[in-house]
Amino acid sequence: MADLSTRLPDAVTDRLAALRSRVGSAVFSRVAGDEGSGRRARVLGAEGPRWFAEDAPIRRVHGDASMFVGGLRALLLQSLHPLAMAGVAGHSGFRGDPWGRLQRTSYFLAATTFGPAAEAERVIARIRRAHAPVRGTAPDGRPYSASDPHLLRWVHIAEIDSFLTAHDRYGSAPLDPAGRDGYVADTARVARALGVPDPPETAAELTAQIAGYRPELQGTPEARDAARFLLWEPPLPLSARVPYGVLAAASVGLLPRWARLPLRLPWFPVAEATVVRAGGHTVTAGIRWVTGAPPEPAPPPMPPVHP
Repeated sequence: MADLSTRLPDAVTDRLAALRSRVGSAVFSRVAGDEGSGRRARVLGAEGPRWFAEDAPIRRVHGDASMFVGGLRALLLQSLHPLAMAGVAGHSGFRGDPWGRLQRTSYFLAATTFGPAAEAERVIARIRRAHAPVRGTAPDGRPYSASDPHLLRWVHIAEIDSFLTAHDRYGSAPLDPAGRDGYVADTARVARALGVPDPPETAAELTAQIAGYRPELQGTPEARDAARFLLWEPPLPLSARVPYGVLAAASVGLLPRWARLPLRLPWFPVAEATVVRAGGHTVTAGIRWVTGAPPEPAPPPMPPVHP
């Protein structure tokens, strides 16, 4: 895009730059909220040691536009655990305050991935305090708690499996096998701080842990309601519905077949391998372009994942 703009007339180039800045600002506002500029300063501008080096795989994945696809996939996959979904339905603002949830989660991911260690620890402590009172009884009569280590591990592995899968497909520079293992190991550092026991350290361990949870997963009415809201009823203006629909299709296209049937999601292998994949690449490339607009790059694009 930058090469093309250098060959365009100045007036067209100026309009293109203005459009890029305007759309990038809108995306940043949605993801970061009204406090976005201050939060960006606390994450990117503050001095101090970080949990992860600049070349760490976690920074490469979490800083890429593929996170928008991965975040939607993570929500759909996480919803298949009845107790995790009961906690979200009963205590999360995913319907009443979806943008607030997005912004809180984006800051958690940005702070722990890119921020100074002191800010990462502060955000982790706040999340653990917020989880403590989140408890109740699921529709099937079983008790749940957001601090339950077993549920925390499910939320974690469904999330990082989704981020890694999306980055493999739509990332600007997908990781090699060693990098994929490095990403899983990096995220284990954050998971342990949140209270997740024995998080996976390699891509193979991640796959094995996902498989171990499969007997517990099912498509509850609450999970299907969440899928309808996320995929077909997002609180967006009409102008944003088409690109969001492409992102949603791309996220569904990355779900394994065993996860789709419980959520009553379709499977169209030919279309997903062609039209959906091309659309996913186009939209993520567009997001990557607008969020890198001058004068300041937007912070890493982080989707909603935690209750």
